[in-house]
Amino acid sequence: MTLTLTVSDDVRALAPGFTHVAIEAHGLVNGPSSEASSELLDDAARRLVLRLDGRAPHEDPHMAAWRATYTAFGSKPSRTRNSAEALAKRALSDAGLPRVNLLVDLYNAVSVAHLIPVGGEDLDRIEGGMRLIRATGEEDFVTVAGGEETVEHPDAGEVVWRDDAGVTCRRWNWRQGPRTRLTEGTASGIFLLESLAPMPVAEVAAAAAELAELLARFSPGADIAVRAPESSA
Repeated sequence: MTLTLTVSDDVRALAPGFTHVAIEAHGLVNGPSSEASSELLDDAARRLVLRLDGRAPHEDPHMAAWRATYTAFGSKPSRTRNSAEALAKRALSDAGLPRVNLLVDLYNAVSVAHLIPVGGEDLDRIEGGMRLIRATGEEDFVTVAGGEETVEHPDAGEVVWRDDAGVTCRRWNWRQGPRTRLTEGTASGIFLLESLAPMPVAEVAAAAAELAELLARFSPGADIAVRAPESSA
């Protein structure tokens, strides 16, 4: 299976410096967080500190570009941070990075080390292709609130990822829905790394190569394919 990923023209117009790299992987072995994945997260936090060199995450030029883009489609970036900035803040806090499961730990480590939003979706739970669009406001986003499944709707004009069944991630890369998240039973996944100018395309490609290497190390024998970067520029 090769998952189709498309970016709508209105999203390209909103963010002409947008680039994404996808990694499709089959035969993955997931499980609980391990000592090895925990060490990767700790190392990523150390790499982040060196990268920021005393700055706050939102002062990094790449994070500033994401904040400007969030503002452009009507979201408040200080309240709904992109996933990389939110993880970076946690990495620098006393609580540190969360340990979720092995596959999530791997992509979170790469996200924090490179300050790039990275997401992972279970391919077996995606219906049809995935599309990055500006929402009409009528799309369904199934999530959990107070322990109960509930349906939300994105704001009109909000940038979302969706498949044939509904929205999989709101506000571009802010909140993933539980339907397609990576669980300990996941065997096939799509990992998406997203960047904006001024980050060089070579840097997001290097981050993707690092994640692909980690996936191969932790899931020996998996079929892993890294797609060429796709840019809106």
